[in-house]
Amino acid sequence: MSLHADAVTVLKAFQPDSPQQLQLRTDYLAHLASHPDGMSRECVPAHVTASAAVLDATGERVLLVLHRKVGMWLQPGGHCEPGDATLAGAALREATEETGVAHLRVLGGPVHLDRHRAPCGAEHHLDVMFAILAPEGSAPAVSAESADVRWCPVGELPEPTDEAVRRLVKAARARLRTDANSR
Repeated sequence: MSLHADAVTVLKAFQPDSPQQLQLRTDYLAHLASHPDGMSRECVPAHVTASAAVLDATGERVLLVLHRKVGMWLQPGGHCEPGDATLAGAALREATEETGVAHLRVLGGPVHLDRHRAPCGAEHHLDVMFAILAPEGSAPAVSAESADVRWCPVGELPEPTDEAVRRLVKAARARLRTDANSR
């Protein structure tokens, strides 16, 4: 299965929790239907990206990166690469690269969708956001893309932090609770 086909399958399975999330899912699927290259950073006016809230085992801390280009505290994530087999794999790769934390684990399918302005030449990123669990005692490392990487208490996110990050963290914590209850 191609990355494009995986993204379509993942988005069709995504269960929106609001009319806005339903509309974004519809928009993303329409974009992919009309753009065979919709997963590529070269696709304009928009392309699909993957990101994640990286949580500690308690769900009380989230790992955020101070994005060097944007100058904001954001979740790790970014463009899909030709070697990515799945959207979840792209989110996992980006989280590992940007935080320096190994052995991360994706908690199921997407938890949130966010369309935002793209700093890369396209108009928008169609971001598919996942929840990822970090191993206990994980120590992050700053990457070339970031000015800083930090564990942050979920109730005290640093400024400036985008409102989409706050929504993502809330959705990721709900997924972590669901994952813990299903064991």
